[in-house]
Amino acid sequence: MSEFPIITPDELKEKLERGEKLNLIDVREADEVAEGMIPEAKHIPMGEIPESLDQLDQNLEYIMICRSGGRSARVCQFLQDNGYKVVNMEGGMLNWTGVTKPKL
Repeated sequence: MSEFPIITPDELKEKLERGEKLNLIDVREADEVAEGMIPEAKHIPMGEIPESLDQLDQNLEYIMICRSGGRSARVCQFLQDNGYKVVNMEGGMLNWTGVTKPKL
């Protein structure tokens, strides 16, 4: 099992505040993102990732987000094994202190 990079919620928040263009994917379930997600994130539930690979570009880096960092780490491993560049947000949304918006 190979390792992938991690980013802390505070590091991610700083990058977003600086206006960096990032590719964020929230892999939580619909009821979880309904409570709020990072506005720049795209919602693809963990179970839909395998059939959503055609939506992802292997030339881009994706930051994966879940509730506590566990599911997103599993998605990172899967995507990395399939040739994608990934970063896991350590601690997930439980540690996020930035802006959130409800998913509509």
